[in-house]
Amino acid sequence: MAPSLLLMSSSRVNDSEYLQAYAEFIKGHFDAAQEVLFIPYAGVTMDYDTYTARVQQALAAYDIRIKGLHTANDPQAEIRSAEGILVGGGNTFRLLQQLYHYDLLAEIQAKVKQGCPYAGWSAGANIAGLTIRTTNDMPIVEPPSFRALELVPLQLNPHYVDVHPPGFHGETRAQRLAEYMTLHPGTPVLALREGALLEVSASAQVIHCCTGVNGSDPAFLFRAGTQTPLPAGTDLNKLV
Repeated sequence: MAPSLLLMSSSRVNDSEYLQAYAEFIKGHFDAAQEVLFIPYAGVTMDYDTYTARVQQALAAYDIRIKGLHTANDPQAEIRSAEGILVGGGNTFRLLQQLYHYDLLAEIQAKVKQGCPYAGWSAGANIAGLTIRTTNDMPIVEPPSFRALELVPLQLNPHYVDVHPPGFHGETRAQRLAEYMTLHPGTPVLALREGALLEVSASAQVIHCCTGVNGSDPAFLFRAGTQTPLPAGTDLNKLV
């Protein structure tokens, strides 16, 4: 069965309220679920109870029931019984480390392959790719491997920006992704501006754009030394 994925770049767009720019997408994505399992492991400076409560509050108006995975006595069994899986942003290295610690990668992969809808933003989107080698985050912890969920056959780079402020002499995001392409020319990288998201269904992998995205294109595809702009409505099935 084809995966059902909603991969969002960020939790906000410009000055929007927490998760509100994406709320209608999230509601539609989990429409058949009575309860959605939330994975808060990317949170570092916010404890898991607080993080889960924040997500619950943000989605309460949309009748989406949220349960924090951290409250489960058996996280693997909780994944196996989930009707929907939602993964929050934060630090991607910490998130992946915790998924390895609880031995959850194979469980999530199997559940999603069975048709369970998966959604994530920022770090939660990052881990849906092949590896986390194109995250923007600092490696504050060391997971056993950079291999991630492999739910899509590409790398992801949420929060993509292409500004180069005057006087800034560090590498731009595009230059960093060019370094990755140099060493991995055959692996595509999907860069999502804030407010952009990738929706994957049985028939398509479509780029969407929320109101307020800065820039003419919500996403870019980096591969083999090229950078291709992706307008809203682009179906990645035709490109990767």
